[in-house]
Amino acid sequence: MSTQHFTRSLRVPVPVDALFAWHERPGAFERLSPPWQDVRVLSREGGIRDGATVELEVRTMGVPTTWRVVHRDFAQNARFVDEMRGGPFARWVHTHAFAAEGEHASRLDDSIEYALPLDGLGDLVAGGFVRGTLERTFRYRHALLAHDLARHAAFADQPRLRIAVTGATGFIGQQLCAFLTTGGHSVVRIGRGRVRPGVVDLTWDPKRGELDASALEGVDAVIHLAGAPIAERWTPEHRRAIVESRVQGTTLIARTIAGLSRRPRVLLSGSAIGFYGAQRGDELLDESSAAGDDFLADTSRAWEAATAEAEQAGIRVVHLRTGIVVGVQGGALGKQWPLFQAGLGGPLGGGEQYMSPIALDDQIGAIHHCLMDERLRGAVNLVAPGAVTNAQFATQVGRAIGRPAVLPAPAFAVELVFGKEMVQATAMASQRVRPSVLEAHGFRWAWPTVERMVAFETGRADYPAVG
Repeated sequence: MSTQHFTRSLRVPVPVDALFAWHERPGAFERLSPPWQDVRVLSREGGIRDGATVELEVRTMGVPTTWRVVHRDFAQNARFVDEMRGGPFARWVHTHAFAAEGEHASRLDDSIEYALPLDGLGDLVAGGFVRGTLERTFRYRHALLAHDLARHAAFADQPRLRIAVTGATGFIGQQLCAFLTTGGHSVVRIGRGRVRPGVVDLTWDPKRGELDASALEGVDAVIHLAGAPIAERWTPEHRRAIVESRVQGTTLIARTIAGLSRRPRVLLSGSAIGFYGAQRGDELLDESSAAGDDFLADTSRAWEAATAEAEQAGIRVVHLRTGIVVGVQGGALGKQWPLFQAGLGGPLGGGEQYMSPIALDDQIGAIHHCLMDERLRGAVNLVAPGAVTNAQFATQVGRAIGRPAVLPAPAFAVELVFGKEMVQATAMASQRVRPSVLEAHGFRWAWPTVERMVAFETGRADYPAVG
């Protein structure tokens, strides 16, 4: 059996106990799982201490394998080890080693000893693929870990919070909850259906106005992200669902927390840059710009107005006007991702329309900044500092992954699938939005350009300094 060795190290400007604690808290696995990998947790028992186990289903090029991993050799602030006891490798031992480098810095050394099956034949067939995958995976993991630690360290002098979150199972919500729990906060996930710890902690039904107020007594904050998806054909029924899911849900949240005897200090409520209207051309928009007059603009106005009862009760309210969140697992890029990977991506229509993107990682960081910075209230644009045209967006995605991105997609082809109204209001919208409030309050973007966003999401970007 031929044993291979892989090592990658990261130095971060936080004490070793903070670095170690991040790994020991719930959500660490979810944060560290690369978005391009198809991994599902089948079972989990314990944390990272000796004897804890995790069973995973990992799909590689569509082929599923089951990994059974056991933790051992736990030493507080120094080490823990993952050993594969069942899976595709003949040997897999991953040592996470931690060391202090002075009082305010620390080092993580990830070391893996592994052996492929079939002795030398396994190395010959898959050795290069495994090595390349490990390089990408730990480039991504260390970049994300460094930014998460920096974002939490920026507010280290503030107490950890108990936070209720709606939309916790969504594209943004899942990673947001994992980010919050690894930072030491506790999360109450509000969702539909039966209670499932770690998925749904508190059930609600916005249509029926059902939400157990007593379960929210004493929460420090509420982050409200729930709402029917936009990127579907806008039938009359779905248009109604888009509006009602936002207005009814927000009204219920605002009314409920306003009536508590121990109210949360802040409500972060979802909104969108659709507030400004779809066809603003190259006009530079910020939080002071006027609202538009189309369907999504009207929806966003009603959505934001539905927080009124919370604001009247003295709760700080922030409207999260989200732009185009860039991630390979969801959002606008997620739907186009197979085309870009195949070298078939390109601009939509003429490509002149402006887009205002933000990396998923920075979206989460910006929400956290709005949560912790008590100076922020009212509308906040969650976008990167520089809007791009649709053609520039496609070019930068292609450059990040080394694929051509020059094949234009005619708008009418997309309209056949989603309907003309939806496409003109979203994919063909021109919204050149500036994040003036975040800039004024010291938020720093980790991935300010589309090329860097996609390079990070695909494991091609090393950790730079935040900023």
